[in-house]
Amino acid sequence: MSGPLSHVRVLDLSRIMAGPWSGQILADLGAEVIKVERAGVGDDTRRWGPPFMKDTQGNPTKESGYYLSVNRGKKSVEVDIASPEGQEMIRDLARDSDIVLENFKVGTLKRYGLDEETLRAINPKLIYCSITGFGQDGPMAQDVAYDFMIQAMGGLLSVTGVPDGEPGAGPQKVGVPVIDIMTGMYATVAVLAALARRNETGKGDYIDIAMLDVATAMLANQAMNHLVSGATPTRKGNKHPNIQPQDIFPVADGHIVIAVGNDEQFVRFAQALGHPEWADDPRFATNAARVENLDTLHPMICKTLRTRNLGDWRADLVAVKVPCAPINTVPGVLAEPQVQHRQMLQHLPHPLAGSVPQVVSPMRFADSPLRFEAAPPLLGAHTGEIRARIDAAKVKG
Repeated sequence: MSGPLSHVRVLDLSRIMAGPWSGQILADLGAEVIKVERAGVGDDTRRWGPPFMKDTQGNPTKESGYYLSVNRGKKSVEVDIASPEGQEMIRDLARDSDIVLENFKVGTLKRYGLDEETLRAINPKLIYCSITGFGQDGPMAQDVAYDFMIQAMGGLLSVTGVPDGEPGAGPQKVGVPVIDIMTGMYATVAVLAALARRNETGKGDYIDIAMLDVATAMLANQAMNHLVSGATPTRKGNKHPNIQPQDIFPVADGHIVIAVGNDEQFVRFAQALGHPEWADDPRFATNAARVENLDTLHPMICKTLRTRNLGDWRADLVAVKVPCAPINTVPGVLAEPQVQHRQMLQHLPHPLAGSVPQVVSPMRFADSPLRFEAAPPLLGAHTGEIRARIDAAKVKG
């Protein structure tokens, strides 16, 4: 095992996306992550398909694309946590773990004697992280949550989508489970901060992460726009609320994304479009002026960009360092020379398919390079190994 967390053991009791995403990050960083799954059933996402991975004969397996996206590098153990034997196994694992991740409904694990208080009594150095929709307290603490509903409740849908009065108007969810992913990211940051603090104090900690809290924190500039102005942010399609021009623009053969980020870039942008006079026009000379006069500027940009194709405009804008991009499909992303150079797509050995493709971690360490060797595990693939380890520890102890 390599990576900066090769000395860390994680007991992952979570399922679906947010918790497993955190577990996968920790596994990518080199931690041993033991994924506890319901005996005979496994993580819900194993069944979230199609599509399902095909075996070497081309036949569908029971491994869904969704499950395969979030469980790389882990060890799978089948456990019936409702049984005394299963509960004992979890406590045995917690005794020698550094971190516990769980996303059960509030109070569920306490009934099984697997709650934070019980496990930290066994192992005071344990860092126990609970991930739920609404946190451990408050009027909605017992409610179930999924990414889509939190995107709505957390305000993200209110600022995402085509504005009212335009064709296709209405709220639009983000195309990936962004709240789940960011909840997993926040959970990872939190457990690593607790790990760093433990190095100073020798004590573990308890962490309470709520998806709705994460969604609220993610409102970022939109929340502050409201707090400093009193105005309610609204859907603006692809137009940035504070910086212009930033939008999807039509070209002769499709569309281009342009993200001008400051006044100097706008000068170069105007020159590249053959309209250097725009940069001297007081309506457009500053970003604040461009935001205020966007209804005038936007049609002028569109009219000009429609005269040439994507490749020509992109070449000209890149040459003068104006940020721009095509709208790639997923296959287009994976075919990007830069993405290929960075080896973001790798193939790992798999017992059913021979190999399985994985979009790997974007983190690069000079002294502790990450290695991607273990594919998402089959259900219970490591049960025997982990049980044998527990039994050997008991004999030794």
